[in-house]
Formats: sequence, C-alpha cells, structure tokens
Amino acid sequence: MDVPKVQSSLRLIARGLEELAAALGEQEAGEDERTARVIREWGRRGLTQKEASALFQRHGFAPQTTGGWTRGEWIEIGDDGLRYLTARSHTWLEERS
Repeated sequence: MDVPKVQSSLRLIARGLEELAAALGEQEAGEDERTARVIREWGRRGLTQKEASALFQRHGFAPQTTGGWTRGEWIEIGDDGLRYLTARSHTWLEERS
C-alpha cells in the first residue's frame, strides 16, 4: 500500500467534504442573514479589496458584491485605500436586531 498516496487522497476527500458542508450551510441562510453576517464579521475595520471579496465569498456572495455595495453607499474607500462599511450598513444591522 502506498501510504503517502492514501494520506493525500484522504486529505482531498476531507477538504471536499468541508467545502460541501459549508455550501449546504450557506444555502440555509437567506440573503438578509448572510448580509448581517458580513457586516458583523467586517465590523469597523478596513479591508483590502481582496479581503472584502473573500469575506463576501465566505458568506455566499459573488466577490463582485463589493462593487455593488460601494455604488449603493454601503461601503466607502478610505484615504488609506481600504474599504470600510458606511453608517448605512451599521444602521441596517442595528435596525434588523
């Protein structure tokens, strides 16, 4: 038996099952809940474009959602080039609670 090959295959299977479980979990949450999760996780810190896109993807949104939120005034780009949630985003979350 080729133990290293078996170990590698098991790691691939485990990674695939984790991705599948995550995908199934995200489908259960509606868009409002996923939006709330993004806002909670983002908080008041600044994110790079890459970090913001990854955050949206983790919660089941397309990475391009960052641009839509910027146009909708939910995100602003600071002088430091980082993306920040606007007061509109935080107010939406507070009103939802």
